[in-house]
Amino acid sequence: MLIHCTKKLAAKLPGVSHTPLEDNTPVGSWHANIFTVDRRNCVLFIHDKTRYTLFLAGLTKPTFTQLDRLFKRLFLDSLVMLGIEKKILSQVALAMGPIQYDAATNRSVLATANITKQDALDYIYRYENVLQVNPLLISHHLNGRPVTIHQQLLFPNEAITAHLHALFR
Repeated sequence: MLIHCTKKLAAKLPGVSHTPLEDNTPVGSWHANIFTVDRRNCVLFIHDKTRYTLFLAGLTKPTFTQLDRLFKRLFLDSLVMLGIEKKILSQVALAMGPIQYDAATNRSVLATANITKQDALDYIYRYENVLQVNPLLISHHLNGRPVTIHQQLLFPNEAITAHLHALFR
């Protein structure tokens, strides 16, 4: 699996390729952006094709080395929350493979990331501290709202479900 990182995030991660890599997994590639809330590092992951979003907060320097493990766990847990069948979950887990990072980004996905970041901040500010936010609940909230990709309206929850069912049925 491939995660395209913004320059700011790439500076914090080890082993980020500065030449574009090719994603060979059926699940698809993602974009990741870092921002701070309450002086805490937060990372927003957005699936390139479906704009499915995952949110992690409170990352520290040691946890950036484990970002791939944290991402995979959050992704699979969010799919469980969506009601994806166990058979498909196990196939997704196998298909993800090792995560690679590069610094090649797509402007369309980053535009969605900027809008999603504002929606995430609106959600986060309901709490006293960003660490009180449940990553699964905020991710589910962000994926329930409509987004547009090249003037096409879609709901990320429905889009990722359809994408995975098409791949692994």
